[in-house]
Amino acid sequence: MKQYEAVIQALEKLGGVATLGQLNQEVFKIKDCEWKTKTPFASIRRIVQENESIYKIKAGLWALKTHQKELEQKGIIVETEKNKGSKEVMEFNHSYYQGLLVSIGNMKRMGTFIPNQDKNRMFLHEKLGDLRTIQEIPRYSYDNLVSRSSTIDVIWFNERQMPDSFFEVEHSTDIQNSLMKFYDLQDFYTRMFIVADERRQAEYNKKIAYASFARLRSEKRVAFLSYDELEKQYNQTIELQNIHTVIL
Repeated sequence: MKQYEAVIQALEKLGGVATLGQLNQEVFKIKDCEWKTKTPFASIRRIVQENESIYKIKAGLWALKTHQKELEQKGIIVETEKNKGSKEVMEFNHSYYQGLLVSIGNMKRMGTFIPNQDKNRMFLHEKLGDLRTIQEIPRYSYDNLVSRSSTIDVIWFNERQMPDSFFEVEHSTDIQNSLMKFYDLQDFYTRMFIVADERRQAEYNKKIAYASFARLRSEKRVAFLSYDELEKQYNQTIELQNIHTVIL
């Protein structure tokens, strides 16, 4: 079997759509294909970029053209200038990046939580509620603070059920609202991230400069994480799963 055929077969097995990370896991399970190269991941990336049977949905997410109509009916849609403001595209983008964050947390063996109002939203073929490992937010502090954090898009918890990282995915909503949540929760020893398209970093820089957020800014409590960087870290985390001894 040729390498491009193995990639197509892997995509078929994954329901016609997959992240590069998922492909990197699945394609090597196909025994009829040999990868005589020191850079197999680069070869897979080249194949999805060049093969006419495969199309790009977004950075790091690829699908088979034969499944395109079916995927669009499920809300897995290519964003264009014409549809980028649609409810369907905004919901897909938001739940997709939530799914990446939950997946990374799971691979890092963190407890992962997403708000209950998002539990029925889909990360490709899987409900976010099934992907998270914590179904109800731990009562890690006073009720008002737990309640304030319960609507954060993704939370990673450590083994003591204390929050390790807060992530707010800001595809189109006001970044300032998320910064206000972080302001209210700043007394916890917790990392905080605004996750958004890199084109929104200037907006983030403007909002974090407000006097109200002086402590968040001076103590570097909040960081901006672009979608592209998130996608890269997701793929890197998957690749590290195949390494027996990690020294990082």
